Amino acid sequence: MAASFVTLFQWRLNSMLLQENEILFGVKDQIELLISKLDAAGSFTGDLGMILGKESCHGSWASEFRGILRQAENFVDDFIIRAYGQTEKDRKDSIAEFGKELQNINSRVLEILNRRPRVETPLMLEDIQLFLRSNFVYDEEKETDLVSCMLNYINLPYDLKLSLLFCRVFLGRYGGSRDGVVPVLVAAGLIQEKPGELMEDKAHENIDKLISLGMIEEPEGHWDSFKVPSPYFELSLGVMKAEDFFISTANSDSMVPPRARHVSFHDADNTIPNTNSFLHSLFFSAKDGLSEASSDCLRNVLHNAKLLRVLDFKNTQLKSLPDEVGKLVHLRYLGVTHSKLNELPESISNLRNLQTLDISWSGYEFELSNGVLNLAQLRHLKMCRPMNDNEVRVPQGISRLRNLQTLEGIYAGGGIAKELGVMTQLRSLEVSCVSDDHADELYFSVMKLFMLRKLSLTVERERRRGSYKYENSLFPCLESFSPPPLLQTLELNGRLIEMPLWLGSMENLTKLQMCYSHLSENPTTILQFLPNLKELAMWHAYKGKRMEKEFFRAGGFPNLEYLEIASHVLVEWTEMEEGALPSLKSLCFLDCLRLMVLPEGLQHVATLQILRLHAQEDLIRRLSPNGGPENYKIKHIPLVTYIGHTLTSGFNQWRKSRTE
Repeated sequence: MAASFVTLFQWRLNSMLLQENEILFGVKDQIELLISKLDAAGSFTGDLGMILGKESCHGSWASEFRGILRQAENFVDDFIIRAYGQTEKDRKDSIAEFGKELQNINSRVLEILNRRPRVETPLMLEDIQLFLRSNFVYDEEKETDLVSCMLNYINLPYDLKLSLLFCRVFLGRYGGSRDGVVPVLVAAGLIQEKPGELMEDKAHENIDKLISLGMIEEPEGHWDSFKVPSPYFELSLGVMKAEDFFISTANSDSMVPPRARHVSFHDADNTIPNTNSFLHSLFFSAKDGLSEASSDCLRNVLHNAKLLRVLDFKNTQLKSLPDEVGKLVHLRYLGVTHSKLNELPESISNLRNLQTLDISWSGYEFELSNGVLNLAQLRHLKMCRPMNDNEVRVPQGISRLRNLQTLEGIYAGGGIAKELGVMTQLRSLEVSCVSDDHADELYFSVMKLFMLRKLSLTVERERRRGSYKYENSLFPCLESFSPPPLLQTLELNGRLIEMPLWLGSMENLTKLQMCYSHLSENPTTILQFLPNLKELAMWHAYKGKRMEKEFFRAGGFPNLEYLEIASHVLVEWTEMEEGALPSLKSLCFLDCLRLMVLPEGLQHVATLQILRLHAQEDLIRRLSPNGGPENYKIKHIPLVTYIGHTLTSGFNQWRKSRTE
């Protein structure tokens, strides 16, 4: 049965019974009775009238039905909050009172279901046209496309509708990563929890469905990035009110409606507006960081919004979080990225339902306290740093977090490397400052992680003249390493003496990033026969001045779609065999300021859609469509962009119509 508003509510109640079994045990039967009664609603959606703003008998009934279910959810949430701070005697009294209220809710739900209208008002094309014309500037040529997109949205299952809206809110105009939004969908309660299944896998499936429908797109030439395209980006604004979403952008109204449950402030000024007490999700990104006075505002917001499940702050430059964050017992997702945090409040240990903690790009000297070990439900711990920045030290005992799937940005010394070996549930691991004193133990532990899909290793750097350098920062003992069999993404950041032979046996590898390897040998000799490699980044991986035809031979890299090359020393790529790179879509040269020649044979890569160049002006001139003698190599590519290395050249772009 397709997910509806009702089934989503049932999922959430079932999830509460699992997570709060001790607190809700005394009223478990009544909650299960409510869940079973809602089965009578079937595949009811009841959102058509609310989406289009159309009044009808069915719409009024649907609004009333939604209202009682949301009241019931808020009532359960409030009870859980009260129960956390109560004595055993007080909790017994609260359970008795709560049980009576649940009986009333059950009776009201049954009464409303008995009044359900027999037939829902059929959808009329005129209703959709009226909705579109009231929300968009009328354009006869575009209206047909808008109507089609609106019908696609209306016909989505309810969980996919909300998934699209959360993607729109979280990703904003410029998009973001799939791995970033998946934990948000899980935390928001959009994924049914089933024994033996990972909710994250289902969230990925939902995103794939939205991509297949054209409601989310993966921009060409951008790794692990997607966004909500037009016209769905604009349409989503028109339908958000029906689902109690509210978005405020720079120079727009920041007054939060009293019924809003999911609120987003994008590119906000340096203050946090007041919100309501029904808030379930708060997304906030600041244009220029938050003012010092905003700390008090944040404290008030968190004090009032006790029902929060998702709290995401970007670019706030916050130096601290108030203790009130530890009182958000329903919080599943906490993101504070691009901040100046150096520590978390001790109250963070109270967040027993927290699934995701993302403190990436925070303060320079960050060390997690032992309080994080109390976060038994934690699934994703993200602490990424810039490549020339410090690692995050986690407390011993981190292996107690048995639900952890993602662990990023950690230092593995001090006994942590050994602990990693028992964290067999990990799917993504990022380790910084790998050094001789713990490398052997780290590699041995990683080889035990059979569920691992993504691995990033960054070597400890040598500091010289005020900056970090990789020339003498050698990966220790890497030849003794053997990757887990299911690994799909691998990042190696640091110098290599030679290419590890085990790279050639990674049949499941789809993404490889090699940074500052400074190899003398051709790195593609081993890589070109990987059957599933789709994305390859070689950033200062090869220190030679020439690339010749043996780098990319016919039949090599059969499924490679994205190739990025960065080099301060590369002068020419002389030739590539016809039939090489048969699937390539995007080719990018970064910081290749000495590059003078693109390869003969590039003109035969018919699949190439994007070429990005950061190279010499002389090369740009020779490739120019305005009489450039080497333009024949790239004239078949629909989009070519370049950035010259002098200020006078600036940024230029050649775009060709695909129909030429």
